[in-house]
Amino acid sequence: MDKIERLREMMLRNGWDAVVVSGSDPHSSEYPAPRWQQVRWLTGFTGEAADVVVTQDHAGLWTDSRYFIQALEQLEGAGVELHKTRVPGAVSIPEWLAEHAGTVAVDGLCQSMSAVEEISGNGLTIIDVPDMLDALWHERPAVPATPVTTLDVECFGGIPRSEKLEWLREWMLSKEADLMLLSSLDEIAWLLNVRGCDIEYNPLTISYLLVTRDHVRWFVGKDTSDTDPDTEESFAELQAEGIEINSYDSISGALDDYVGMRIFVDPSTLNFHIYDRIRNIYPEDCLITGKSPVILKKSVKVDSEIEHLRQTYIEDGVAMECFLYWLESEVTSGREVTEWEASEKLTSLRAEIPGYRGNSFENISAYGPSAALPHYSTPREGSSAIRPYGLYLVDSGGQYLTGTTDITRTVPMGECTYIEKEDYTLVLKGMIDLSMAVFPKGTAGCQIDAIARMPLWKARRNFGHGTGHGIGYYLCVHEGPQSIRYQYNPQPLLPGMVTSNEPGIYREGMHGVRHENIVLCRESGSSEFGDWLSFETLTCCHIDTSAVLPELLGPEALAWLNEYNARVYDTLSPLLPEDVAQWLKEKTRSI
Repeated sequence: MDKIERLREMMLRNGWDAVVVSGSDPHSSEYPAPRWQQVRWLTGFTGEAADVVVTQDHAGLWTDSRYFIQALEQLEGAGVELHKTRVPGAVSIPEWLAEHAGTVAVDGLCQSMSAVEEISGNGLTIIDVPDMLDALWHERPAVPATPVTTLDVECFGGIPRSEKLEWLREWMLSKEADLMLLSSLDEIAWLLNVRGCDIEYNPLTISYLLVTRDHVRWFVGKDTSDTDPDTEESFAELQAEGIEINSYDSISGALDDYVGMRIFVDPSTLNFHIYDRIRNIYPEDCLITGKSPVILKKSVKVDSEIEHLRQTYIEDGVAMECFLYWLESEVTSGREVTEWEASEKLTSLRAEIPGYRGNSFENISAYGPSAALPHYSTPREGSSAIRPYGLYLVDSGGQYLTGTTDITRTVPMGECTYIEKEDYTLVLKGMIDLSMAVFPKGTAGCQIDAIARMPLWKARRNFGHGTGHGIGYYLCVHEGPQSIRYQYNPQPLLPGMVTSNEPGIYREGMHGVRHENIVLCRESGSSEFGDWLSFETLTCCHIDTSAVLPELLGPEALAWLNEYNARVYDTLSPLLPEDVAQWLKEKTRSI
């Protein structure tokens, strides 16, 4: 409460009715670096997706169903009320503020242009206060500045940056734009073929990028006079291709150099502070807004990336099978294995894979009731022991030079209750049904989401999170523009898009089930009724059949499961140690 009270004192001094504290950073990142983990610092809530509103008599945290249980636990006694989003009757932050405030202060660096416009659209007065919490957060971390590396696309797949920049300039010409400002970190990393580690689990570099029709300027938080060898070499490579390196904090002043030119920005990712400066110094007819084309372009993987991804998922599958064998052996032997130890073991196995560059997100290693939290954070100290009965859920992934992986397996550790088996089977049927889907070209993910939910819906069950998200190529484990979820998203699924397939079910205090494979959208023939698409499953790791109720799965899904497990065995057994291969042979027998 002390931090919130000090914030309220600041509000009183400045005449602000409300303050909005964002869970993001100046680049609309899903996972911000420690410097911008303002919600965590203010409230103690550690989930990745939340925003906070503070008035003199109320403090509220807005988050979605993935974090409801976690938020209730972490906010207890903090004087912060949970506001649920993405549920019937939910009241958004702009709607709530319209009823409770007149003047609203925001850290414009950490609020997107579109988010602030939603708030101001209700007639509220917006005060932009960059780095608002600096005055209260005395040991606030600095802007990160980790080494920068460039990618060798000939070795690891992808498109040369020169071709990407040429494509972008052609697109800019079609929009009659002389200049484009990019602020989304994964877009910049993709466009320049650069990677860093400024944000944990995300191979990104904090930066802005200005592209004109004949010049490129990269505004990055690195001192070119005192850099590490990798960064120095990377900068030299970029500069040899005509890319000018500027300091990160010089972006605002650099915008002055182009006043009078037509500038394109994406309001969904550009922060309000930078946008407001552009709006004030550029003539109105020189500001063009719209969706960045880079988001869609990078989501459609090219052939070289797809081939590398297929191999990467095989190598990742070897690590997974070695882990699952180890876990079963240890637990059945009677040795106590904690959720944390299991997580560390899996990471160590992935680290042995050539090209491994870290995990793609924090491992979710959850036994029994822990798995009822969709985004459970496994504690180093005091994590639960994994018992030889019930269900254990592990959601994890790796970052490799040849792609990004994400996989969830729910593992029966021994005897399971009927309700555990029923949930296990219904979720699995939903995942399999979506894996087998065939759909017309032009279909959006929201139009096929119900396929994965139908087995659960028929049993009057559901889950609150999306069914599928896009996945980057040695980039962010979550990316758009496609998704598979019931919320409306008009983006069609396109051949080359890589998306997760992960239905689930969560019973508070009991267990959670999620089955996740990664699928590649591909062409699937034509008929007199048009062109068709389907999915190829990239994930290569067996699905345990010991908790399956065949009568609930049905013959078609059962055939798919048996065929999938047989393919996993045929693919991985030559790559596994003999004892693991023998174990996997038993695990993949047809049922």
